[in-house]
Amino acid sequence: MARSSSESSAASGQDDFSEPPARRWWILCVIGLAQLMVVLDATIVTIALPSAQRDLGFNDGDRQWVITAYALAFGSLLLFGGRLADLVGRKRIFLIGLVGFAVASAIGGGAPNFEILVMARALQGAFGAVLAPAALSLLTTTFTDSKERAKAFGIYGAIAGAGAAVGLLLGGVLTEYLDWRWCLYVNLIIAVIAFVGGMRLLRPGAPADRPHLDIPGTLLVSGGLFCIVYGFSDAQRHAWSAVSTWGFLLAGAVLLAAFVRWQWRAPHPLLPMRVVGDRDRGASYIAIFLSGAGMFGVFLFLTYYLQRTLGYSPITTGLAFLPMVAVLVATSLTTTNVLVPSFGAKPIVPTGMLLAGGAMAWLTALDRNSTYAGHVMPPLLLLGLALGLIFATSMNLATAGVKPRDAGVASAMVNTSQQVGGSVGTSLLNTLATSAATNYLAGRRPTPAAVGQAQLHSYSVAYWWSAGFFVFGSVATFLLFRPGPPRVGGNAPGGDAPPGAM
Repeated sequence: MARSSSESSAASGQDDFSEPPARRWWILCVIGLAQLMVVLDATIVTIALPSAQRDLGFNDGDRQWVITAYALAFGSLLLFGGRLADLVGRKRIFLIGLVGFAVASAIGGGAPNFEILVMARALQGAFGAVLAPAALSLLTTTFTDSKERAKAFGIYGAIAGAGAAVGLLLGGVLTEYLDWRWCLYVNLIIAVIAFVGGMRLLRPGAPADRPHLDIPGTLLVSGGLFCIVYGFSDAQRHAWSAVSTWGFLLAGAVLLAAFVRWQWRAPHPLLPMRVVGDRDRGASYIAIFLSGAGMFGVFLFLTYYLQRTLGYSPITTGLAFLPMVAVLVATSLTTTNVLVPSFGAKPIVPTGMLLAGGAMAWLTALDRNSTYAGHVMPPLLLLGLALGLIFATSMNLATAGVKPRDAGVASAMVNTSQQVGGSVGTSLLNTLATSAATNYLAGRRPTPAAVGQAQLHSYSVAYWWSAGFFVFGSVATFLLFRPGPPRVGGNAPGGDAPPGAM
């Protein structure tokens, strides 16, 4: 009987909602590994960049492309990757994404020159855009019981929030004790473990009611997201008035507006408005976008501060983020299992946003005489508490109640929100910080002391802007999230709240 049920499930392509409990938690381990690999790759290379630059001989102006190439491919292709999981089958796309990501990492690790490294990073981003939505949609369709779902998304949210910090630590260890190339080679180890686990544990098949591919929508949204990410990245090298900056941003805005208009009329929309029209989901996507913008920015500038101002080594810099990771993990699990079922998202996510804004404001007080224990760790602990409230809650509600045929694209929206938010935030904050440092040095002699103080001033400006992101997010999410605990039916497989439902 069990055999025929399994065969029926595989044949129809429907996810098996009756997985044995032990099997479900092993599936979570596999999904968590894949998600960790994708998230930490956004920061693990940051630590390795100075060593890679010395080894391959590229200049400071080109250095940003090692980061940007990944962000461009990943951010622009996520919605397409999410729909592929709905079309072809989540297991198949998950495994393809793992293999492709591993191959791209191997090419990057063995890169003989700058051009090959950038090409490999772009390939990593493309396969990451296939892998990440498939992973989250597998989680969404595997855990349908509300209590188990809360635990699973608590763990997943902790991985998503802490992955960037883990990347900094792992990057520091590998760069210091092995070689910068191992920051890419390490993905092969993770991918092999996840691939073997995925082959053994995941059910095959594609959805029986598989959707059609919306080709015009795919081209519009991929082009729009590419232009937005590229425009903000270009602003780091040119003025905001440069055509290559505002032209791409304007083109991106026009393409995304055309995409939204098309989705209302398309017979088979890439992103059905029923997915984003629900208030809780919309608020969740906004929360993930804004927290991604603020979080990735602070990792970048705090890393600079610890290494350049306090003189920390790469591995010590990574270790400095561990207390924040521990608090984030503990808070994520407590939030999804205790707080959200009792109070709902409305008081939790806005409070997390305010706490994160407070942590950013606290970091503006750092100077050359600050100590880690007295001045750096306290705001980091507060940030870990805040992000734990935000990420696990938002990722759970962003995919709750989505019909199985839309699980991939709804999951892709989560990753798109975080990745594009991180890209926009990092680019925008880096541009503002660079301008602040330049303005500070205007009319001053560029002595080492003045240059050091200009760097501190630029970091402070970035922290204040990050605080502004979070305060805005607090207001937006407070207005959008529904009051009270999540509706019981919202987590039922196949359920789907109507757009704008109160």
